[in-house]
Amino acid sequence: MNRLRRMVCVGMAGGAAAGVVVLALHFAWAPARAAARTAPMLPLPGASASRLLFPVAGAARAGLETSFFERRGLNRRHEAVDIQAPRGTPVRAVDDGTLSRLGRGVNSGLAVEQRDPFGSTCYVYAHLDRFAPGLEAGQFVARGQVLGYVGNTGNAARTAPHLHFAVFKVDSRGSCWKGDAQNPALLFE
Repeated sequence: MNRLRRMVCVGMAGGAAAGVVVLALHFAWAPARAAARTAPMLPLPGASASRLLFPVAGAARAGLETSFFERRGLNRRHEAVDIQAPRGTPVRAVDDGTLSRLGRGVNSGLAVEQRDPFGSTCYVYAHLDRFAPGLEAGQFVARGQVLGYVGNTGNAARTAPHLHFAVFKVDSRGSCWKGDAQNPALLFE
């Protein structure tokens, strides 16, 4: 639905006739919606990519889907994927956007939070060994830009180095971690 809103806004910016064309195209595509959900769509100018860049180049993707649903402790799910890679492997931005937070948490260790260009989706990169030089909150980052390096900080100190990567829809109060978790394994290109 957000994609439709963006399409309508872009179409309306081109004039009323363009808006009518966009709406007509949406209704013409309605029967094929189920197929369109799985097929990558081309982003609109100024829109984020329809599929996310895999954040750790060369890392294995096996088992990512199942780690999202794993139980952690008695009352929480993992709601992220752990991408195994050697310590120091570069971690890349999965999308264009703005860095909303760089910091250290008890569980997350060194972590970067990034918002998509619309501020509606939050990407979390956690357990980093270190941040890339020169990063600061509020800064724009481009898809593929190095944000940090794989590590095992926070509650991952006794595990092999890996990137804990999570995607959340930002909640009504603007919180990243309290929004609806999305399974990143289904969003990568």
